[in-house]
Amino acid sequence: MENTTFRILRSDGASPTFDGMLTASGSGPLTRTEVSTLQVNVGKLCNQACHHCHVDAGPKRTEIMREAVAERVLALLAASRSIKTVDITGGAPELNPNFHRLVTRSRDLGREVIDRCNLTVLLEPGMEQLGEFMAENHVQIIASLPCYTPGNVDAQRGRGVFDKSMEAMRRLNRLGYGMPGSDLKLNLVYNPLGAKLPPDQARLEIDYKRQLRDGFGIEFHNLYTLTNMPISRFAEMLHRTGEYAAYLQLLVERFNPAAVPDVMCRSMISIGWDGVLYDCDFNQMLEIGLHAGHQTVFDIESFGQFAEQRVATASHCFGCTAGAGSSCGGALR
Repeated sequence: MENTTFRILRSDGASPTFDGMLTASGSGPLTRTEVSTLQVNVGKLCNQACHHCHVDAGPKRTEIMREAVAERVLALLAASRSIKTVDITGGAPELNPNFHRLVTRSRDLGREVIDRCNLTVLLEPGMEQLGEFMAENHVQIIASLPCYTPGNVDAQRGRGVFDKSMEAMRRLNRLGYGMPGSDLKLNLVYNPLGAKLPPDQARLEIDYKRQLRDGFGIEFHNLYTLTNMPISRFAEMLHRTGEYAAYLQLLVERFNPAAVPDVMCRSMISIGWDGVLYDCDFNQMLEIGLHAGHQTVFDIESFGQFAEQRVATASHCFGCTAGAGSSCGGALR
């Protein structure tokens, strides 16, 4: 049932709710299986201010995870055997003074660590050894690169970002990241420039690899396509262009029941910079707390207690189930 268009309207002609669509498709209420991924948002401070950013991150943001919260996260990680992966995000997570602590302690506990990197942070003053640090700790890098042409990247992320991203990737390649046969994983993320769904992930990866290899001598492992979520800056852009309602309708019309079992919230807990717990990073940005109610890292003893619990949903959830589906690891189907 891949890439299926699943059309349904409520009796009053309005678009359905996400929970209503789950029921109508036979997918049932959305529940978590076990918590195998811990996504930690260490704050909104970033050296970029991208137009599509669902976090509203930027150089002037002051929300940042403090040491006490980071230490509590690490204590809970040690007590939660089901967690296999620690996914560190931001903002630019590397700008948080607790970034190195979270990486090294998570690795000492035997967990895989992912860094959600914007690439250009590697060129910031004081970050000269960042690549070497991540290579030494075998951190998987998932880096955002919305296109392989300068015009499109700079339009979305700021003037000069494309050239800086190419230089950062060359540095990572020299460390072994992204090279064929290397276990230093460098994966890229593509998201559309406008109000449309991503193209086929496998075909686009072939284009990316050819363009970056032939044009810039750059290698990477995998490309992940992500659907833009109708929240924060992207939602503001849709409202300015008058495309918001049409984009939501597109997501609803392209609802794919086959993507539901693999949405990321079914195996994840998301932690905000202030220690508040959420079902996913998108719910975090909308301040939609856990279905079980408001809780922080200081209120629980283990992340394992959230297995089998209901996931809080809203209309933006259609973004994760439209077309081929979308998650932090790319297309689902």
